[in-house]
Order: sequence, then structure tokens, then C-alpha cells
Amino acid sequence: MTQYQFPKGFLWGGATADFQYEGGFNEGGRGTCSQDFVTEGSVDRKRQITLKLADGSRGTVNCLETFPEGAEAQMYEDAYYPSHQAVDFYHHYREDIALLAEMGFNVFRFSICWSRIYPTGDEETPNQEGIDFYSNVIDECLKYGMEPLITICHDEMPDHLARTYDGWNSRHLIDAYVKYCRTLFENYGTRVRYWLTFNELNAIHGYAKIGVHTMTPQVYYQAQHHMFVASSKAIALGHEMMPGSMFGAMYAMSEMYPATCRSEDVFACYRQRRESLFFIDVMARGKYPNYAHEIFARKGVNLKIEEGDLQLLEKYPLDYVSFSYYRSTTVTADHFTTMDPMGIMGGEQNPYLESTPWGWPIDPLGLRYCLNELYDRYQKPLFVVENGLGAVDEISEDGKIHDPYRVKYLADHFRAMADAINIDHVPCIGYTMWAPIDLVSLQTGEMKKRYGFVYVDMDDRGNGTLKRIKKDSFEWMKEVIATGGGNL
Repeated sequence: MTQYQFPKGFLWGGATADFQYEGGFNEGGRGTCSQDFVTEGSVDRKRQITLKLADGSRGTVNCLETFPEGAEAQMYEDAYYPSHQAVDFYHHYREDIALLAEMGFNVFRFSICWSRIYPTGDEETPNQEGIDFYSNVIDECLKYGMEPLITICHDEMPDHLARTYDGWNSRHLIDAYVKYCRTLFENYGTRVRYWLTFNELNAIHGYAKIGVHTMTPQVYYQAQHHMFVASSKAIALGHEMMPGSMFGAMYAMSEMYPATCRSEDVFACYRQRRESLFFIDVMARGKYPNYAHEIFARKGVNLKIEEGDLQLLEKYPLDYVSFSYYRSTTVTADHFTTMDPMGIMGGEQNPYLESTPWGWPIDPLGLRYCLNELYDRYQKPLFVVENGLGAVDEISEDGKIHDPYRVKYLADHFRAMADAINIDHVPCIGYTMWAPIDLVSLQTGEMKKRYGFVYVDMDDRGNGTLKRIKKDSFEWMKEVIATGGGNL
């Protein structure tokens, strides 16, 4: 066995999100989703939600801001909304899945668009065209021996649920979500083993992602509580309907370091880390941690918890823990109170690390650290379901895309992951790279921030042939999988 050999049965694959990848905005009976109002942006210009203000005039807010009083999300013909076309997986799914299979993938993580199954979320009968579409996607995966890993709710919802009920701030969404889950389990349960109830719970805010009009700590943590309850109800239902199924939820993880050995910096880093792990603590351990009292007191949060909620969380925790890892974060005591709400991005410059063109520190060892930290804390199987390098890829004069920077980034992270498995004995189920085929960036709404092994001919405004072109990293990844990491 070579130093970086991965275990037999390790799941190698890629991950996508419906509103960044799927398209088919007004096809197949799909309803409007909360992400459909978000414009493109750039590294220097935040994406916006377009609004109709109370007086009928036009306005915008960025995706983390509170709506003005009386404002509602509104689309405008002269604005560009990347989710409407994305890169059109809706019409390219057979071609795309064949490309993934050619690399040797044995798992494909994708999300289901809730409004494609229930256009408003309140219907009693699901949209059959939507059910059929994802059934075809699943069958196409299975044709190549590829496990579907389904994210049930990936940072979006039917816009009707956001507009009418204030999204996850309302308990109404718990019942709507469980109804939606039951439909998925009834239709796909015999063919899908791995499920994720939610995506990046510790990093989702605002109207587009959780359907809330107001961004306050009270609204945020109340919405999260409702999502915790919905997740446990989905796990209970899934285990009943699909014996042997495995349920996780996905969290955004950046390893955290104190900027110095000054005790104030070390303790600030410890507090920030707990705040980002709070969400997994609740869902994997099945109860609110003792330090939640300090967080809620500091932020003025008073949760409304109904009878039976806490018992449900304890009885139906996660089966495994999955997470994204792109970077690490450096924390100082002075910066603690001003870090972003998730506590995973931002932070101080780390002089020991290089950064991506988008300013994200590159830290492969942090992935090994993160894997060890999470297993030590939860003692549950782990699954790295997002990791990758966003970069500007260009077609060379020879008609090819040469991306040695991506190969280096991934190889370094694969070695760190192999060390966690082989040396540290961390049980890691698999790895799904973000995103194996280029798609629209969540952070900036751009196409030029590309992650894939496969290039998609499309620019930042949705223009292009949508032709798929293999990059150099495609063949390299194919060899990694074929040799089980032996070429690392």
C-alpha cells in the first residue's frame, strides 16, 4: 500500500447545488424559489436581491440585509439572475453524468429544488414532472454504479413559503418540509442511501437562503431551531421508511487558529470555534450545549421551544457528519466581535499561507486537523462533501484548459485527507469535490470563478454555447480514483 492509498469502497465524487447548476427556471412545472431573485456580482460587488418597495419603486438589498418595511422580492427584465439558466444541467444531465462516470466517480452529490417538487410548498399533490426529472437523474447515476447523495434543502425554498410565512422563522415550514421529505422518500427511497437534510446550516442567512425578511440574531436562531426540529423529523421518517438509510447535514468548516499565543487570542479562537460548531453540537449530539446560554445572552436571543422539541432532537441525531472545507481562518481577540455571523470566513491574514485569487487562504493541513477535530468531538463517520479551488481558467491556443494549480491544490488536500484516514484512523466515508463541472459561484454569481474538472462555455452574463470541455485535471482525477490515491 502506498503512503496515500485510500481504503477500498471509499466514495469519490463531486457536488453541486440546484440553483447554481440546474437551470430550467420556468420549465417542468418548477415554481419560483427564493434564490431566483439574486443577481450576479463580483469579488468587489456584492450580489443583490431585487425588490419592489412599499411605494412601488425598485430597490435592492444584499443577501445578508434586512428588507425595508413593506418590500417584497421582485424580478426585473433588465436584471441578470444566474439561477434561471445556471449551466443548464436540466437539459445536459445525461452528458454531465456520463462525464462524471468517465472519471470513475462512484458518488454524485446533488440537491433537489424544493419548488420543482412542490411549486409553492403548500400544495397537497407534488409536481409529477419534477419527480420524474430527478428520478431520471438518479437512474442515470445508478446506470454507472454511482451512488446518489441527495441534499434535500440546499440554501433555498419555494418563494411562496418565504413571502407568506417569513421562511424558517415560522413553524409552518417544519410541516411543509416533512411533507416534501415524505414525497422524496416515497419516490426515491429504494434507490438512494445517503441523504443530507440541510446544507451549511452554520452559514446560511437572509431571504434567499432561509426565507426571512429580517436579519436579527433572534430571527436567525429561531429559524435554526425550526430547521433542527425539521431535520430530526426527517431522520425519524427516513429511518422508518428506508431502513439502512444514512442521514447527515452539511456544515461549512474552516479550521481556526489563534493569531498569536497571547491568551486573549487563544480564548477568542476557542469561543469562535464553539460558535461555529454549535450547529453540529445540537444535531449530532442531540442537545443544546451549555455554552449556548452565553451565545443567546450576548446576542439577545430568547428561543421559543415547543413541548417535545428537545426530546425529538435527542432521539433522532445525525448518522454521520459532513462538511465543506476550503480554507482556514485566523482569529484575534480584537476581531472576535466583528467577524462575519458564521464565524468561519474573514479573520486576520495568516502570513504562513498563500491565498486564492479570491483571498481564501490555502491550507491543506487544516483539512487533516478538521477531520481529527470533528471525529474527536462527535465519534461519528465523516464525509467531506465540498472542497475545491475557484480559479480563472482559460482556453489555451491548443484548445485545451491547463489547470496545474487545481491539480496541486487537490493533491495536497488529498494527501492530508489520506493521512487523517491512514495515520490518525479517522473514519471518512468519502469525498465529493465542489464542483466537478463548472457552475455559477455562490459567493459572487460569476462564471469566471471556476472549480470544475470540466469547463462550461459560458460567461458571467450567461452567454455561450454551454459546451462541456475536459480540463487537464480531468485525466489526473481519473487516475487518482483508478489508483485509489496511488499516484499521489
